[in-house]
Amino acid sequence: MRERVLTIVGIIAQYVMDEREDFNETDIVEELLAEGFAAEEIDAAFSWMECLSLHPSRKTELSLATPTWRIFTPEENRALSAEARGFLVRLRSLGIIDNESQEEIIDRALQTEEGELSLRDIKTLTALTLFARSQDTWRQEVDCILEDDLGRLFH
Repeated sequence: MRERVLTIVGIIAQYVMDEREDFNETDIVEELLAEGFAAEEIDAAFSWMECLSLHPSRKTELSLATPTWRIFTPEENRALSAEARGFLVRLRSLGIIDNESQEEIIDRALQTEEGELSLRDIKTLTALTLFARSQDTWRQEVDCILEDDLGRLFH
């Protein structure tokens, strides 16, 4: 179910990024139901996004300081695929996310109850974390992460 909820969250995020004029929750829910998603999954996705927006990271600026090296715990190694861990390390080393954001992403990943998070899952979770973090810079960061175009963040 976690993967389907993350898919729903990705669809909702795409609605927001596309700046659709007719953007409303009812239309999104109807579309998701028509695509075969269960009401419980849709509710879980909206709840998760609400939780992210109500409890955003305290720090809103990117830190370009020298990154620290983080060792993943055995629990984190089981919860995150090697690609997902590598993606987080890469984002941190490029200064795209700071230590606090990285920890927030990892904590949220550990809160999922099912198996290992894939690279796609961690990208969605990262995009949502950045989305909740700052209204001024979220659109560019989310777009770059989902498009695998991290170089644009520096231009």
